[in-house]
Formats: sequence, C-alpha cells, structure tokens
Amino acid sequence: MDIHKMIQELHAERDALDRAISSLEELQRADTDIPAQWNRSRRGRKFMGPKEREEVSARMKKYWASRRNNVQVVYPQ
Repeated sequence: MDIHKMIQELHAERDALDRAISSLEELQRADTDIPAQWNRSRRGRKFMGPKEREEVSARMKKYWASRRNNVQVVYPQ
C-alpha cells in the first residue's frame, strides 16, 4: 500500500467535504436572511370577508348597470 497516495486521496476527500459544508452553510445563511413574509407560502384560496364581498357586489352592480345603459342593439337587415 502506498501511504502517500492514501494521504492524497484523504486530503482530496476532505477538500470536497469542506466545499460541501461551506455551500450548505451559505444556503443556511441565505435562508435566514429572507424576511418571514417572503418565505410564507402563497398557495390556497383567499376568502373575502362580508364587508369586502359587499363592496365587490356594489361595484359590479354599478359596472353592469353602466353596461346595460350603453348597449346598442343592432339588428341585421
């Protein structure tokens, strides 16, 4: 067995492990730098409260009323 070769292989393996550890520590550090509000998931459906629902309803009633008033029916001749 060549001890010198084994030592070189172990040094190479140690260097690879050091690089892996450094990159993982960098990821961990970057993960803690992100504010909590950005890290939160945005999945799922947003539900409206009763007041918000009434506001949307009034706004849509006004919208459709204006659409009905501005509609010009054109009949083919």
